[in-house]
Amino acid sequence: MFLNVSHLSVQYPGQPQAAVDGVSLGLRAGDIGVLIGPSGCGKTTLLRAVAGLERANSGSITLQGETVSDGQHHMPAEERRIGMVFQDYALFPHLDVGRNVAFGIHRLPRAERDHRVADVLKLVGLDGMQNRFPHELSGGQQQRVALARALAPNPRLLLLDEPFSNLDVDLRERLAHEVRAILKAAGATALFVTHDQLEAFAIGDVIGVMHEGHLHQWDDAYALYHRPATRFVAEFIGHGVFAPAQIRLVDNEVSVQTPLGALQDVDECPLPNAYEAGLCDVLLRADDIVHDDHAPVKAQIIRKAFRGSEFLYTLRLNSGETLMTHVPSHHNHAVGEWIGIRAEVDHVVTFARGAGATSAPAPGVVRHPVDLKGH
Repeated sequence: MFLNVSHLSVQYPGQPQAAVDGVSLGLRAGDIGVLIGPSGCGKTTLLRAVAGLERANSGSITLQGETVSDGQHHMPAEERRIGMVFQDYALFPHLDVGRNVAFGIHRLPRAERDHRVADVLKLVGLDGMQNRFPHELSGGQQQRVALARALAPNPRLLLLDEPFSNLDVDLRERLAHEVRAILKAAGATALFVTHDQLEAFAIGDVIGVMHEGHLHQWDDAYALYHRPATRFVAEFIGHGVFAPAQIRLVDNEVSVQTPLGALQDVDECPLPNAYEAGLCDVLLRADDIVHDDHAPVKAQIIRKAFRGSEFLYTLRLNSGETLMTHVPSHHNHAVGEWIGIRAEVDHVVTFARGAGATSAPAPGVVRHPVDLKGH
């Protein structure tokens, strides 16, 4: 691994709980990793520890096979050859774009320095803007200047701490795609911190979900969404709710009974003996619930959010359970209206009834009679 973090813990003096608690992750050369989680989960502290701005209490960090931190040894930040892009850009207002970008390479000969500045500005799409000042640029352009400045010294690792949080929502997602393309073109290895899932999905090759100092899962976006490692990941990623369910074995076939009826044609599911009496909570994503006027199950719309091409409806069943569903926006139903719904669940994710955030789902099995005989 290009970057390897092993059992890393960081605890601030006077704090009873570690800000980063036993975190391990690996990042391959040329990949972009993203740390995501609620405020105070430890993601920025982890980033700062990798940068050398925070000391590790235990565990280790290695970069290109070189140990930069292991609890006893702490390589200073300025020796790690790591570039950083901050939330506030940290551009020098009195320097033009060219001199901002050249700040970290001032020791290079003038001709070589000017050539490098021109190269990275072209890479970030700001070719020919060397003589402009930061106040003459848009927020997105300032962010790209900050990225160019971080790339100019050819760092072996680039760290980005919520770099788009000061930008409006539409620009943030678009710039995330642009920054990903820039980093890939530069062949950079990067670790990125955000609290925005759309940013994480747009930019990351691998994404880590953190909560209370722990890394719950380090995986690609598809796995986080469809195969969450803990209940916290299941709740944090995407839109969805947990509904009470019971897993049964009928004629050597697994059946998952839910408030919407039995789930049909599920490829993977735990066996009933995974839980006491088969009772569990099943994760129902918004895209697992389909609006169908002819469905026998009806639900009342209690909240709606317009998302352009679709509505996100929050629904309540007669039995009191709450569900969510994405519906094309031309189906403009009123709050309080009852609509027909049915479940189409391809990935069954279940947890023990009322389990805590750190609990893991029961392992699924392929639903096939030959696999179930003898259980």
